[in-house]
This record gives sequence, structure tokens and C-alpha cells, in this order.
Amino acid sequence: MTGEAAVKENQSAAQAAESRRGALRPVARRELTVAVAGNPNAGKSTLINAIAGSRLHVGNWPGVTVEKKEAHFEYAGTKIRLVDLPGTYSLSPYTQEEIVARDYLVHERPDLIINVVDATNLERNLYLTVQLLELGIPVVMALNIYDEAQAKGYQINVAGIEQMLGITVIPTSAIKKTGLDELLKSTIATAKDLAGHTPNQLNYGVDIEVAAKFIGASLSESHPALLERYPQRWLLLKLIEGDSYIQQETKLGEEPLEEALHHLRRAHGEDMEALLAETRYSLATGLTREVLHKPELPRTELTEKIDRIVLHRFFGIPIFLAAMWIMFKLTFDLSKPFADWVGEMIAGPVKHQTEALMGLIHAPDWTVSLVTDGALAGSGNVLSFVPMIFAMMFFITFLEGSGYMARAAFVMDRAMHSIGLHGKSFIPMLLGFGCNVPAIYATRTLENPRDKALTALLVPLMSCGARLPVYVVFIGAFFPAHGGSVLWSLYMMGILLAIGMGFLFKRTIFKGEAPMFIMELPPYRMPSLKSLLIHTWEKGKHFLIKAGTYILAVSIMVWFLLNLPWGVEHKKDSYLGQIGAVVAPALQPLGFGTWEASSSLIAGLVAKEIVVGTMGEIYVKKEAEKKEARPTLGEDLKEAGSSFAKAGREALSNVTSTFGFSSLSATENADKAAERSPLRVELKKQFTPLGAYAFITFVLLYMPCLVAAVAMVQEFGTWKWFGIAFGYQMVLAWGMACIVFQGGKLLGLGG
Repeated sequence: MTGEAAVKENQSAAQAAESRRGALRPVARRELTVAVAGNPNAGKSTLINAIAGSRLHVGNWPGVTVEKKEAHFEYAGTKIRLVDLPGTYSLSPYTQEEIVARDYLVHERPDLIINVVDATNLERNLYLTVQLLELGIPVVMALNIYDEAQAKGYQINVAGIEQMLGITVIPTSAIKKTGLDELLKSTIATAKDLAGHTPNQLNYGVDIEVAAKFIGASLSESHPALLERYPQRWLLLKLIEGDSYIQQETKLGEEPLEEALHHLRRAHGEDMEALLAETRYSLATGLTREVLHKPELPRTELTEKIDRIVLHRFFGIPIFLAAMWIMFKLTFDLSKPFADWVGEMIAGPVKHQTEALMGLIHAPDWTVSLVTDGALAGSGNVLSFVPMIFAMMFFITFLEGSGYMARAAFVMDRAMHSIGLHGKSFIPMLLGFGCNVPAIYATRTLENPRDKALTALLVPLMSCGARLPVYVVFIGAFFPAHGGSVLWSLYMMGILLAIGMGFLFKRTIFKGEAPMFIMELPPYRMPSLKSLLIHTWEKGKHFLIKAGTYILAVSIMVWFLLNLPWGVEHKKDSYLGQIGAVVAPALQPLGFGTWEASSSLIAGLVAKEIVVGTMGEIYVKKEAEKKEARPTLGEDLKEAGSSFAKAGREALSNVTSTFGFSSLSATENADKAAERSPLRVELKKQFTPLGAYAFITFVLLYMPCLVAAVAMVQEFGTWKWFGIAFGYQMVLAWGMACIVFQGGKLLGLGG
């Protein structure tokens, strides 16, 4: 067929399809439920974001940590509920995503399915399409990435697909937003006559069809309720396939199926699952050959040219490390000034105006302290994370959308196998150096629950930026001449212990071979700004809303612990001081067995920055504050604007600088050093250099923060893995700090 003939045929097919659809009218007053299904990397998320935009709501499917996305909106007078199913290659119950997608389609029975198909990988995508047709639910195919297929010279007979499958097919490009209106119109038109849009029943061959018919007749007599409970053809094929989940749900034994399967097994062997898979692949392959024409002389594509360098056996890892360095530099250098700005605004203008407002209502002093030192300080700890979280999520989303993140996992696969993981686990661990919280959330990109759990257990050993204030104070007090070396030693200690714990977990909790690493390498694409912003917001708000509430509540609780019983004059006599005194003897072998040190570490369970703040409250005696005029609202707003502009200039300066991460520097400016100097003086009275190094070793290794704990519970839906992580980190922190202190004493390094 010539290109001109193909174009004419497609045009006539579109006209015929339009006549079948008829005039667009609202289908009904009830909401139309549409499930969106497709392969990973088929552009499904981009298409849904283009349709739904900010109306997309993100949650979790019941009982699992797989994301559930829904959108409710109205189009042409019809209310539509769009349900985004997890990306999956099939409906066989091998992964959590496949189970979730299949259970929804089988048990919830949406009105129709939008099947998003990658036009550049038609044969692979049609394997899922064939399985969707088995459900008997009307299907509208979004032939996505159609523009790229045309650019490659592919000619796709859209009318042929419609005729052979009995469904409506709409070419779309989610990135360019072409075909989306037509897709929604076709969806509504199909919904007007669901019975008239039942997909064609594909022929699976005489042997399978006869067996299915025989089993159907048998079930109609012995178990008629099953044929009502499940889509009939899908159920019959799954019984032939020997699907273990269906066998458990239906509680059918071998006897009702034995006679029907006897001939199949004699003719095709015992493996019925392989027989059905081969049949479906044959149908997908045959359909592709009928409707797809590729140019006879394939061109070397840009993706292949780039991969020759990016995936090179020698250059791959250096290029990856350079890409990660750039991501880290941009993330921290851009976000740190704004994170500091958020903290300054809460400690300054927000606190000033809150105190003024509470003064107007004559609130008692303890209430003012609770709100400012408890609630505001707690929310400040959360909000100071926000710029970094959103910046990191933006760049991660960019690398994912561009296709490079899959390559990064590929090049690191061999090294990660040594600790029982594969290359994809390396990304969350690398992110842990910035912040353990998004690193734990990033484990959701790992399909295997074993990999997710092991990676999440190792992530907290990566020294995050929140620990830096503690390092800086102690290094400045005890090791000012060797700050860089001491800081480097802490990071290296975390890395080496992560490797060691990986070996240990591999041989205990996670026995067995590391899983095979099979991952599709999608073509390189430039993600749209809208898609980047939507995905960044989805990932960031997860942290902002849920984790923020926990840390705020616990920060208020810490305030109460430091100020109760009422009227307590010495912090040692507060509840927190009393708890610290109980814990202190356990820390005696580590060189810092005092109530002050233990109280600070207990407070540090909320967030590591609180360690320094708590020490400041405990060790440093505050002088009487001078009465100064409180800034007016206008002055505070002016200060906020000027300091925000200053933060922007500082961020730009950081990015253009040629030196490392500004946020990883062990140096401080004169003002901050002056602020910390009273604390440093007191610390030198309380700690020895050896005890100080043991203390920051403990800070490195014990639970990073409450937000990380919450993230782990949210990701896994259970306290089990958090309990294991908390336990081993506390034991490891105590053990390593003890080795540092006692070993140093034996070597004559002090005491």
C-alpha cells in the first residue's frame, strides 16, 4: 500500500468512525467511570495530566502503596470519573501493579476503558490490549505518541485496527495535546451505546475455544454465580491458564476442568499459562503485521546515538556520576537560600506578627511560647525542607521524563548486585545524601517489594543535609583545622556501613539471589513543563501535607516536655531532662553519658537540626533580652521581600560558582559563627575531642528524623520495616560510637 493510499484510507476510516459516533450528547446524569490502562512509558500519565490537569487527585489503592490517581470533571455535559490504573504490561498477577489493575477492572467493572498504546511500540502494547478485550468492557484506544511514529516513517492503518478489534481508535499526542478532544468525544459517544460497542471476541484457536466452551457449559450448571461475578470469557481463559489467584478466589478444584484440559495438555503440553501467553502474543504480532508498515531502511535514531555514549562500558559510570553531581548541585544550591529564607521568615516576621496578634488578645505567656516556640518552630522545621524537596523532585522528574533515569539504573546494576540489589536501587540511595525523606519516597519506583524494603533500610545510612548543623558545630569546636577531613570521614563511614549492612541483610532477612534487572529503556524525550510541574507537585505535596502534620505535633510535644512540670526552673528537672537522665547511663560507654547529651539526642529523633537547638537551650544561659520595638507589619513585609530577592541572587550565584555544594560546606559566615560560639565554648567544657567524634558518629547513624520514619510507614503501609530500621540503626549507632570512643582510649587518643 502506498503512503497516499494509506492516508486516504485513514481519512475515510476517521469519517466512518465519526458517522458511527453520531452527534455528541450527554450520556446520562450519572457519572461515567472510565479506567485508563496502558504499558509503562506509553505516555499514559502525560495524557491523563493533559486531560485532567490540577483536577487529578493522588492517593493509594486500598491496602497497598501503589499510587491511585483519579480525576472528576465534566465534558460536553457529561460527568466523567477518570481512574488511572498502574502502568502494566499484562493482567497476569505477578506484580503489585498488575494485581491492582486487574482487580479493579474485574471487580469494579468501569463503564469503559481508555487503552493508551505507544504507537512506536505497537506489537508490545497490543499484548495488553488483547487481554483487555477478554473482559468484554468497551474499549477506546488512544494511539499515543503518534507524532513520533509518523516522524519515524511508520504507517499505521487505524481503520484496520478498529475493524479487527471492534473498538474506536484515536491517534493522540499527549505532549502536543493533539487528539485529546476527539478522544473524549469518542469516549462519550461509546458510553451512549455500551452494548453496541462490545469489542470483538478474538479467536484463540480451535483447541482453546472448544475447551472454554466446555468449561462455560459446565460452570453454568454447577457454579452459575461465578459467571455473574466475573467477566465470562476472561474467567474461562484464566481457568484454562491455571491462574492461582482465580483458583483461590473461586475455590474450584481440578475436577470441573480436568476433562476440558485433558486434550489441551495432550496436544500442547502441561504449561497452559505459556500456551495462553503464546496465543496472545501471536494475535498481537499478527495484528501488528496487518496494520503497521515500517520504512525498509531504518534510520539510526538519536536515542541510539546517545546510548552509544551514555551506556558505554567505560564512559557510562563517569557520565552518570557527573549527571548526579549536576542534579545535586542544582538541587542544593538553588534550594538552600530559599530554605534559609523560609526559616528566617518564620523565626522573624511570622513570629513577630504572631506575638503581636496574641498580645492583642492578651494571651498568657505560656500560650505565646507554645505557639511560637512549639507550633511555629515545628512548622518551620517542615517548611524549611520544602524548597529542597520540590527542587529535588523537579530534577528527578526531569531525569525520569527524559528517559535518562532508566539508563542510570542500568549502568549501576553490576555494582549494586554485590549487596543484593540492582541498579534501580542506587537512585534512592544517592538521593539520601540530600535528604532521606525523598529518598525513601523514591523507593516506590522499585517494582519488587524486597528491593523497596532493603533499599529503604539502607537509605538512612546516607548522611543527609539535616545532620550538617550538628557536624558543623562540633567540627568548629573540636576540629577546626581538619574540618574537611572529619566531614569526609563521616560520609565515608555511612557509605561503608551501608555496604556492610547490605551484605548482612542479604544473608539474613533477604536471603536469595538478587533479582534480575529487566527494565525498558524508553526513547529520550523532552518532558513538557506542565507535566514536570504537575508531577513535582504530586510528589512534593505528599511530603508537605502528611509528613508535616506529624512533625508539627511532635514538636509541640517536645515543647511540653521541656516546660513541664509548670514553673520548672531548670531544664534538668523538666520531663525531657528526667527522660534524658534515665537514658544517660546507657550512653556512658560512648563518652557522652550526660542528661544534656541524651536529651538532645532524644529531641533529635524529631529532626536532626533540633539537636543543636536543644543543646543551645540546655547549655547556653540566655541573657535578659533587651526590649526592642517590634517591627511593624509593613517593615516585616519589606524585609521578607528584600530577603527573598537576596535568596534568589544567592541561589543564582551558587549555581554559577565552580565549587562544590554550597550546602555541604563546613564553613560558616561570621554572623552564624558568632551565634554558635557560646554553644561551642560550653561544648568544649562538656566533651573531649574523642567524645565529640563519638557523638557525631551516633548522630550519623541513629534514626534520621521523624519525617523519615513517617515516610517509611507511609510507603510500606506497616510499622514492620520502620521497626527493623529503628532497631538496627540504634544498635549500629551505639556500637560504632562505642568502638570510636573505647577504641580511641585504647590507642591513647584521649578519653
